[in-house]
Amino acid sequence: MIRRRQFEVIDGGQMDQVRVFHDVARALTSQLELGVILRTIMDKMAQFFAPERWSLLMVDEKANELYYEIAIGEETEYLRTLRLKMGEGVAGWVAQSNQALIVPNVSSDPQWSAYAKRHPELNMQSLACVPIQADGKVLGVIQLMNSKLDLMSEYSVTFLRILCDYAAIAIQNSRRMELIQELTITDDVTGLFNARYLYKALEDEVKKGKRSHFSLMFMDMDHFKEVNDTHGHLVGSRLLAEVGNLLQRIFGTANPAFRYGGDEFVVLMPGLGKERAVTLARTLYDAVGDARFLTGEGLSLRVQGSLGLATFPEDGDTVHSIIRAADTMMYEVKNTTRNNLAVVGMGLLYDRPMQTPTQRDARGTAIGQSVVT
Repeated sequence: MIRRRQFEVIDGGQMDQVRVFHDVARALTSQLELGVILRTIMDKMAQFFAPERWSLLMVDEKANELYYEIAIGEETEYLRTLRLKMGEGVAGWVAQSNQALIVPNVSSDPQWSAYAKRHPELNMQSLACVPIQADGKVLGVIQLMNSKLDLMSEYSVTFLRILCDYAAIAIQNSRRMELIQELTITDDVTGLFNARYLYKALEDEVKKGKRSHFSLMFMDMDHFKEVNDTHGHLVGSRLLAEVGNLLQRIFGTANPAFRYGGDEFVVLMPGLGKERAVTLARTLYDAVGDARFLTGEGLSLRVQGSLGLATFPEDGDTVHSIIRAADTMMYEVKNTTRNNLAVVGMGLLYDRPMQTPTQRDARGTAIGQSVVT
């Protein structure tokens, strides 16, 4: 009779574990949103171990730090801004060493008892901190404080490790999806968004309706072909990349830049009316004229461009009409003065004569050698 009851308890515990695994596996196969999957894993872990506080920290590889992705039972708002260095605190130690830390009674462990006394605000009685790792690399850690279960049991530790493996699968899948998404919308030469993503971004802006405005700027580099002819296509590609970097520095993430094709660039300025957009376009015009490119290659190239600007909805109230309006302004510059900025309703903003490839700049440098105009 006693043995039968023991088997019933074991079977019941195993069934609970199977149900948890089933729920987590279903989340992995039915969801692509990393946050939803991780929340499911952590919720199931909390149900099983019943900790007072629990958290999931992710590794920021570039900064070599950990940050809180999920935190329950703690000062969530404060933790969102908190970062831990690798090796710092419990989570930092586990992430750096890639070793699980299971301490069912902190007071009986000299090292962590001393740590708990230095940090009485943690009220640390027991702790479990396990690395989330794949291919020998730590992706994050799961941390449980003051669990009510015996975390030293082989059954509990195994269950905790399996849930961490599920979390690692979710994180890896999410990062692969992010990489695929990035590759589909990013230009491989400049690192800017590509034309495919431009149309989607414009569709999203137009859907906001005519009460919301934005501006669109086209820029074509004048006589770029001479760079390829004189210095080769590899140098031309590097020049495009440096121009792309300049666009990103000037416009930032709020105003996404795109490589439209060849040596043509586009900048989308959400929420900006014509006046503010013209100010930004002038900033770019001046910066391009002042910059020297490929100095690391020993070339010090100057770049000039033809810029065209239009604003939604007054200059075009559809995706194609706003593109056509900005593109038309750009070609007005290319067919007249070059090295200029034209705005719908304002015309050319700078009084400049038409430039040809045989002209020279003020310093007498031949175009096509160290100057692109």
